[in-house]
Amino acid sequence: MTTKQPPPLMKKHSQTDLVSRLKTRKILGVGGEDDDGEVHRSKISQVLGNEIKFAVREPLGLRVWQLVSAIIFSGVAIMALTFPDQLYDAVFEDESVNSKTPIRLYGGALLSLSLIMWNALYTSEKVIIRWTLLTEACYFGVQFLVTTITLVESGRISTGAMLLLASRILFTLITVYYYYQVGRRPKKI
Repeated sequence: MTTKQPPPLMKKHSQTDLVSRLKTRKILGVGGEDDDGEVHRSKISQVLGNEIKFAVREPLGLRVWQLVSAIIFSGVAIMALTFPDQLYDAVFEDESVNSKTPIRLYGGALLSLSLIMWNALYTSEKVIIRWTLLTEACYFGVQFLVTTITLVESGRISTGAMLLLASRILFTLITVYYYYQVGRRPKKI
């Protein structure tokens, strides 16, 4: 007696079978909209949630301030690199510059800081935004102190220097405000 062999089993390829994939996704509960209207592509994203919910709530005007800061830093840096005499003369009116090298080095340092400012403009990470704002506030504070000490030592106070000092105080206050606003914990709803 010969026993009849059953026909070979056909293995179903569920990856290529569209109906099978849709049934599997429906059983898992992914692919459709949830109560919030979000479409989850996997069970993991459904369980963990969407990362948009964890995005930083930015204070009003933060991105505008970052753009203005990047433009100011870039503009002063380019001016210090290309026209060091005119930049020095704008702050300290009656004095002549002995060497252009320190002013050009200042321009190079400002250009490096401006690159950081431009990159921070496109990030949404809270830590990077805060560090950039802290760097900016420190720069404005140090520049205020150095300019004030130089003016006191020379005994001459020019209109350009007073305008620079006033703008540095204002810029420091704005930057510190945004620094604390970005670091604040969001209110619970």
